[in-house]
Amino acid sequence: MRTLAFLLIPFLTACCALAQASSTAPHWEISNGLVKVKLYLPDAVNGFYRGTRFDWSGVVADLEYKGHSYYGPWFTGTDPNVSDFIYKGSEIIAGPCSAITGPVEEFNPALGYDDAKAGGTFLKIGVGILRKTDDQPYSPYHLFPIVNGGKWSVSKGADFVEFTQELKDPASGYGYIYRKKLSLVKGKPEMTIEHSLKNVGTQPIHTNVYDHNFLVLDKQQTNAAFSIRFPFDVTATPPPDKEMAEIRKNQILYRKTLEGEERVYFSIDGFGKSASDYKVRVENTKANAGMTITGDHPLFKASLWSIRSVIAVEPFIDLSIEPGAESQWKYDYEYYTLPRTGK
Repeated sequence: MRTLAFLLIPFLTACCALAQASSTAPHWEISNGLVKVKLYLPDAVNGFYRGTRFDWSGVVADLEYKGHSYYGPWFTGTDPNVSDFIYKGSEIIAGPCSAITGPVEEFNPALGYDDAKAGGTFLKIGVGILRKTDDQPYSPYHLFPIVNGGKWSVSKGADFVEFTQELKDPASGYGYIYRKKLSLVKGKPEMTIEHSLKNVGTQPIHTNVYDHNFLVLDKQQTNAAFSIRFPFDVTATPPPDKEMAEIRKNQILYRKTLEGEERVYFSIDGFGKSASDYKVRVENTKANAGMTITGDHPLFKASLWSIRSVIAVEPFIDLSIEPGAESQWKYDYEYYTLPRTGK
């Protein structure tokens, strides 16, 4: 019994820490009468997410529609000593750079990292100017010291939240004004995420950005009731393990319930140069619920990552912004229920 209690202490501590962070972190709730969304707000001291991988703005804690929950933690606890995530029996423990929820975004590459020496600085858009700690290749899972997090401001309403990050770093020449607005469409079960990135520095910004789309639908384990559909016939590199998932023309179908450390991960190809290919439909016939994600830019690349607790379709777009120029992009999320079949 003593041994069992000793082994349980780290798990219970991690879970309690996650629950406490979820309840005390600054947040805001919005609704349009159909959809209800809880969002975490950027905060360097008490924020739910303070990692250096993902953009700090627009972190969705949960979204509810017709009794269905679409987002939430895909991990059961956190540990500052973990890189990315690890399995501990039935627990999934995430590191500080991966412990995030909802349709969150990451900008790649980390600008200026390869040119900086150890002790120098580089830029991660949506986070800030970071300190390079050693001469190792860049890892998004490494928690870097934040030298300059810029100035965050938040505008809130009943059905929207708008985030702005302003950052200037004369030493590197990088500077930008980044805006992201999450809003609910009146009278519809839809959420839009609008972005603008203005280059106010002297260095060009060449980057790509993807949305990780951590879908945790009704807290279901990833199972054969899930399907993912695109407007194009999908090819994959490498192809998925056919015992876990298969590709049928424009669909990805799960073959079983993912268990233990099973994973379905591959790069998605087959899309063209039109923005019309940026459309993803994810459905679950057991929950009788689904969602559609539509972007207004052509896909740069795409991938699928899923473990037992989460499904994440990751569409990338490319951005190239010269000094003084500005780029804008938008995602539309539509949530819906499926007609029930059988008795």
